[in-house]
Amino acid sequence: MQLDPSALPGLTEIRRRTQSLAMLDAIISPEWEFRYYSFDAHWGEGEEMASMRNGCGDDWFLLFDRAGAALKGLAHESELAGDATLAAEMQRQVPPAFASFLREPAFSMEWLSFCYWRAADDPAWHKVVHPDPRLATADDESAYFLALLVEPPSSYQEFASEYFEVDLPLAAIEAVYAHTPLTPGLVRSLNEELSMPQAREFASEIGYPVAADQ
Repeated sequence: MQLDPSALPGLTEIRRRTQSLAMLDAIISPEWEFRYYSFDAHWGEGEEMASMRNGCGDDWFLLFDRAGAALKGLAHESELAGDATLAAEMQRQVPPAFASFLREPAFSMEWLSFCYWRAADDPAWHKVVHPDPRLATADDESAYFLALLVEPPSSYQEFASEYFEVDLPLAAIEAVYAHTPLTPGLVRSLNEELSMPQAREFASEIGYPVAADQ
C-alpha cells in the first residue's frame, strides 16, 4: 500500500520520531550494523539524516536541511523498485531547493519505489507521482516501511519483539518517544548490559537529550 502523505507528521515531529527510533535501536543493539533505524545529527553542515535498513535490500533515507525534509525509500520487491521513469520524476518533481538530497550518492537515488518531501514553509507533505496511471497507484510498500513514523509506541514494542527478539516495557518506549532525557534507569530498563557512557555517546551522535547530571 501507499502511505498518504497527509499521514506523515510535521517536520519537527518526524525529526523527533526518527531520533527516538534510532535511540531505541542504539540502546537495544549497540552494534550499528545490526540496527534497523539510525540517525546522524552531524550528517553535513546544516544537515541531519535519518535512515532505515533492514538488511534485506529495503531502506529509506530522510534528509533534514534548511530547505525542509525529503525522504527516498526502496522496497526492493515493489514493481516500482528501480523504475527509471520514477527516478526521473523524482528529479523533476522535487523542488531544486532539495539539491543536496537529490544529488546525494549515498542514497542511491536511481533505486527507489517512493519519495516524499516537505519544504520548511509547506503546510503538508508531497509525494512523487508516477506518470503512468497504473503505476501511480501501484503498491510501493511505503505504508509498511514508514509505519513506525506514524503509529503509536506500542507498534515499536511489537517490532522490537519480532526483529530484536526482546520484550521491552511500553513505558520506557513511551518515554523515549517523548524525548525524555536519558538516565541510567531508563537505559537499564531497555538494555541492562549497556553502560551509561555508551548510551551517552550514541545520544550525542543522534542528537537525543541526556539528563544534565548523567
